[in-house]
Amino acid sequence: MAIEQVERRLTAILAADVAGYSRLMGADEEGTLAQLKAHRRALVDPKINEHRGRIVKTTGDGMLVEFASVVDALRCAVEVQRGMLERNAEVPREKRIEFRVGIHQGDIIIDGGDIFGDGVNVAARLEGLAEPGGICVSARVQEDAQGKLDIPFEDIGEQQLKNIVRPIRVYRVKSGQLVPNAAVITQPALPLPDKPSIAVLPFQNMSGDSEQDYLADGVVEEIITALSRFRELFVIARNSSFTYKGRAVDVKQVGRELGVRYVLEGSVRKAPNRIRITVQLIEAISGIHLWADRIEGTVGDIFELQDQVTENVIGAIAPKIEQAEFERTKRKPTDRLDAYDCYLRAMMYFYKWTSESISEALRLFYRAIELDPNFASAHGLAAWCYVRRRLSGWMKDPLREMPELERLARRAAELANGDAVALYSAGWALVQVSGSAEAGGAMIDQALTLNPNMTGAWTVGGWTKIFLGEPDTASEYFARAIRLNPLDPLIPRMHTGIAAAQFLSGRYKEAALSAQSALRQHPNDLPLLRVAAASYALAGQIADAQKIIARVCQLDPGLRLSRVAELAPCRRPEDVSRYVDGLRKAGLTE
Repeated sequence: MAIEQVERRLTAILAADVAGYSRLMGADEEGTLAQLKAHRRALVDPKINEHRGRIVKTTGDGMLVEFASVVDALRCAVEVQRGMLERNAEVPREKRIEFRVGIHQGDIIIDGGDIFGDGVNVAARLEGLAEPGGICVSARVQEDAQGKLDIPFEDIGEQQLKNIVRPIRVYRVKSGQLVPNAAVITQPALPLPDKPSIAVLPFQNMSGDSEQDYLADGVVEEIITALSRFRELFVIARNSSFTYKGRAVDVKQVGRELGVRYVLEGSVRKAPNRIRITVQLIEAISGIHLWADRIEGTVGDIFELQDQVTENVIGAIAPKIEQAEFERTKRKPTDRLDAYDCYLRAMMYFYKWTSESISEALRLFYRAIELDPNFASAHGLAAWCYVRRRLSGWMKDPLREMPELERLARRAAELANGDAVALYSAGWALVQVSGSAEAGGAMIDQALTLNPNMTGAWTVGGWTKIFLGEPDTASEYFARAIRLNPLDPLIPRMHTGIAAAQFLSGRYKEAALSAQSALRQHPNDLPLLRVAAASYALAGQIADAQKIIARVCQLDPGLRLSRVAELAPCRRPEDVSRYVDGLRKAGLTE
């Protein structure tokens, strides 16, 4: 009996899907399908044809595409992702369709019009590793592209992909290359502070369970918080440190980008009732390892393990710090590990800043409070969840939610007892309550006295100074926040604060330039758009102001001048009048 001949060939395989497709469909089935079809018709399918690709099959939210060469596959992927950035610029973040792409080169089996084999499976797994809007490729693709395409990659190490026997080395296309008309920009090294400076990078989760990522992240966050309490240290904020998560990094480059002398990296492994923290301290300028340590104990010892890491770091980089300072940093937010676990889980959602994630964070903060009614930080951050709902227009029942915001904030202040997180989060919540801005501002400044490295407190403190009519001080606060957090994805919001401070100081052209710079990254940010419109109008650039106010009204059709005072709760009447006058001249209706 004749054996059927199997057709094989070596090819480049591109796998793509839509990030968060189930969530998008759950929110708006018809709108999501219409968007996806429009993107494919106008961008994706034409780019595939242009680069000689063949769509093997589609799977609702994804597709499998075959290319004759790695170069064609990569060019197509980069151009699609750049095109999607442009197409999404005017779309609210929660409604955006963003593709994840994986590319591999391998041997495939052809059966009819379909393709099978290990190469297809690897491409699909690589797509799963990519971030929304990102591209991950195998080492074979990276090697073949070298010298043929001017596309820099980041090595994210060997990965054990599901159902793939051998580990695969994976590379990520650098995100800067996916910006339309991207150019490689070398940032100048930040100057070192005049005190010992350190960045704590995200620890690897070695537990083999991605559900335990929150624990590794929580350990790092607590170490950062503990180090931040030492006035003699300069500690980079969590949001900048975590931009390196999942990346293979060069500590010398980290030192230059963040402007620090030392870098701490490590890993966390959790067994059923045991936990092991492995850490190493590196001098960023030379790359020399100063020391490495492995600290083990039961899960119930986690606070002590974190303290031990902190003491070891301090002993190496600032040995003259007095013991009294060590003891002050050991104050823990709670003694209940179950409450602490809920708190760490809540923080994962709190940083994502979507309506759904804030609701989940709030639920978990309430659960932490239920387990430990004296948990000050949980009260403060629960109050802040309501602040985010208010500022983002997500409050469904303000008459109930605003009193609850105030109750949580005042309870956090009562319980704080030197807890800087509780103080500044509660203070910021009280700033939102009529007549409480000065009291809230005093709590934020108290938190900064306790913890001068707390970038979030500098940021909300800056906004509070704006509301209290102190724009010059506000600019100083925002500048300090940016230096402590130079890679924070939300830095444009700090620039919004600087623009608002310049506006209130009467420097309208400077304010317009600052706002316009921030709008390049946050084109749909309503507070930023409003500041830009008012600044352009009072600078005499009416056409620019009218264009921006048209965008404001498109995003917020119900906005009227009568609502402006509530959006800018400034204490000085002349500040409110200046803002209203600017928006009126820009064309906002009464």
